[in-house]
Amino acid sequence: MGAAGVARLHGLFATYKPPGLHWKHLRDTVELQLLKGLNAGKPPAPEQRVRFLLGPVEGSEEKELTLTATSVPTLTNHPLVLGVGQGRSLLTDMYNAHLTKDYTVRGLLGKATDDFREDGRLVEKTTYDHVTREKLDRILAVIQGSHQKALVTYSNLDLQTQEAYEMAVKGLIRPMNKSPMLITGIRCLHFAPPEFLLEVQCMHETQKQLRRLVHEIGLELKTTAVCSHVRRTRDGFFTLEDALLRTQWDLHSIQDAIQVAAPRVAAELEKNLRLGLGTQQLHGPGWNGDNERPSPALESWTVGG
Repeated sequence: MGAAGVARLHGLFATYKPPGLHWKHLRDTVELQLLKGLNAGKPPAPEQRVRFLLGPVEGSEEKELTLTATSVPTLTNHPLVLGVGQGRSLLTDMYNAHLTKDYTVRGLLGKATDDFREDGRLVEKTTYDHVTREKLDRILAVIQGSHQKALVTYSNLDLQTQEAYEMAVKGLIRPMNKSPMLITGIRCLHFAPPEFLLEVQCMHETQKQLRRLVHEIGLELKTTAVCSHVRRTRDGFFTLEDALLRTQWDLHSIQDAIQVAAPRVAAELEKNLRLGLGTQQLHGPGWNGDNERPSPALESWTVGG
């Protein structure tokens, strides 16, 4: 594999993670496929350099020494593959940009488990005949409003300034530092009791927090609910259309994906990181980035009726 081929591995790409496959196993599999692809290519000819070697004069019986010019290979340019090059620093930039992710989350009304999963240990069974689409939509609106207020708090913006107000209207507010899970949008896509399907846009989430979200929604509906399915459909500026299938986890497909995504990655990171720097200039007086802020606790959501 030539230097040009290795250079095409510097960047970010997305893969599709099949259900039940641990992310570490996916990463190791992709890494193995990259190494196989690199090792299968024709190695570049080693660069040559001139070196003067000390030795006896050819054809002389005396022990006279002289310097002889010899061409030897240079080994300092031998390629080593560790991760995907400079793409590792881009992952740090993505984290610092506090980009949102989209999920579809499927819930099942009528039962509660110890880990909020459908296949967890059953804790309680309840009725759900009283639950309507209108009640669910009302609860989701309260959840979104509560988290939007928390987002403003964690962004440390002074909304009395025109710049901060315009950012809030455009949905460009981001937290200054690490925060609890923040939901920027949530809506019901399908409602057919006992099942319902949600679309959740959020940041700083974990899988367990998303499952717990379904549990808390069930409690607000005066019943119980468990999470039966969680699927990420967007991660920052990567969507399902960008994700490589398992049959595409090979060197050339990954190189092509990195090259296709590179302009969009650069543009989006520049825009979001620039917005983050602008946010730092808009915070109110007396701001301290280390101050603890109240978490938008799920237990604090209240819905009348």
